[in-house]
Amino acid sequence: MRLSLLNVHAAGEIGRVILDGAPAVPGASVADKLRYLNEVDDGLRRFCTNEPNGFCQMSTNLLLPPIESGTDAGFIVLQPDAAHAMSGSNAICVTTALLETGRVAMREPETVVRLDTAAGIVEARARCEGGRARSVRLAMPWSFAEALDAEIEAAGLGRVRVDLAFGGVFYALVDPAPLGLEIRPEAAGRLARVGMRILDAVRARHRPVHPERPGIRGVAYLMFRGQDGHNATVMPPGRIDRSPCGTGSSARLAAAHARGEVGAGYEAAFRSILGTRFGARILAEGRVAGRPAVRPEIEGEGTVYGREDLWLDPPENARPSDCWGDCWGDCRGDCRGVAADDPAAT
Repeated sequence: MRLSLLNVHAAGEIGRVILDGAPAVPGASVADKLRYLNEVDDGLRRFCTNEPNGFCQMSTNLLLPPIESGTDAGFIVLQPDAAHAMSGSNAICVTTALLETGRVAMREPETVVRLDTAAGIVEARARCEGGRARSVRLAMPWSFAEALDAEIEAAGLGRVRVDLAFGGVFYALVDPAPLGLEIRPEAAGRLARVGMRILDAVRARHRPVHPERPGIRGVAYLMFRGQDGHNATVMPPGRIDRSPCGTGSSARLAAAHARGEVGAGYEAAFRSILGTRFGARILAEGRVAGRPAVRPEIEGEGTVYGREDLWLDPPENARPSDCWGDCWGDCRGDCRGVAADDPAAT
């Protein structure tokens, strides 16, 4: 197996894209393929994301042929804990890669790219100039609140209040101030440790299932939401998203909408722990399985910064594909055990 990848980041979050060489993944839909990668054979994910070919502060995006009518390409997000249905920063990376490699024809000043994902069709509008995709606006999946002001007991922290919301995957949303936390770079380690402790407690008690897409289940991540518009998303095995987080920002808007705080046309600027920015807007209000929902738009920039090749030839010479506790948290060699979008998590 020889993989050709394009290295891309969106607002600091690495989302490299497999362009060529990936084996075919069985399944009649992107959701079926996601299920296969999580339930049947996770070898490709582990090969791409774990050492020595990957590291914990990154994602690898598997490009797929489009299946849904009218789409240009599909993709699945491969991360150390699991394959995931959707990611805003990774959708920006994928759109940028498709356009700047010519896999989708670029038309200036704007090109529309329709992405087939397990969370639904995501429409990306790229501002194009000089042969480059300068920025990308994503019409995200319909997003909704699952629960507001849920209380959980977290080890060493006592009772913590969380909102649960869907923004492409499920999130636990937590205000950092009551925990004595601030979203700033020097606090990244503490945010990650405390966030994983809360996420573990949430997963032990809450196992949401998307009412229309039952393959999406379990709480994927935790987002600390600052009152100043800063976001810090904590992701397994215990690290902070470098971007403001597209699906997390969508979940944040959905929770605010459920509280009656925002409506259609609302605009915001969310910033990451690094200070990088995503624009956000509520395009429309609607319902998902009878519950109030919003269609968010997320805007950010993707940057291509290199290429790389990974190969496994011959297969019997493969090195172990693992993750270890010095920088991967409490993985014990495998981060998969507590993954969302995984039947074991339900």
